[in-house]
Amino acid sequence: MTTWYKEWFGEDYLRLYPHRDHVDAESAVALIDKNVQLRDKRVLDLACGPGRHAAPFAKRGASVTGLDLSDTLLRVAASEVPELDLVRGDMRFLPFADESFDVVVNLFTSFGYFDDDECHDEVLREVARIVKGAGVFVIDYLNAGHVMATIVSNERIQVDGDYVRITRQITSDKKFVVKEMQQETNGRTFIERVRLFSVEQLHKMLHSAGFVINQQFGDYAGGSLEDMSPRVILITSRS
Repeated sequence: MTTWYKEWFGEDYLRLYPHRDHVDAESAVALIDKNVQLRDKRVLDLACGPGRHAAPFAKRGASVTGLDLSDTLLRVAASEVPELDLVRGDMRFLPFADESFDVVVNLFTSFGYFDDDECHDEVLREVARIVKGAGVFVIDYLNAGHVMATIVSNERIQVDGDYVRITRQITSDKKFVVKEMQQETNGRTFIERVRLFSVEQLHKMLHSAGFVINQQFGDYAGGSLEDMSPRVILITSRS
């Protein structure tokens, strides 16, 4: 199993992605709040990263716990949102008791990192275990059809005074999108590799884990989910 995600989400990640879009984060949380009502809910931000969704959740009256595998990103989250309860852990083996949370969210394509699909199923089963019987699970994922139709194979961008060459490709089996970034000044290379699940595959996996799909959207504004929507946002509950 590849371990790119263990090595990537550190200082280099923060340097190459210095300005993640907080507007998108606010919009995503607003969409969830409109459909779930977050006030007084205990929320787990699964794969919380540097915590950019945590403040919008807290602003809406939720009690937020963030879990991530990266010590570096958790340190940033702690400095950005001091009131956030942070836990380091692997999303396949969640260190929480059964039915601990009213709402679990997995946002901004923080899923699909494993080579073996059984690992993705493990994540969903763990979420089903820790969310309350009347609780909600929200997953915000890339739209595989949109990615395959709009992929930019090569580009060169400037980040913090350095130029970065980016190549993207779909694997021959059409199961993964692979993004490689190379810094020109030092030649360092970083790889992201994410599973391309269709909407139908996501539905099937969620159903197998014990969830029903209540609502689905194709963008953070709450637009309908279409073939070329940029996102796949699914609001589910335990069946």
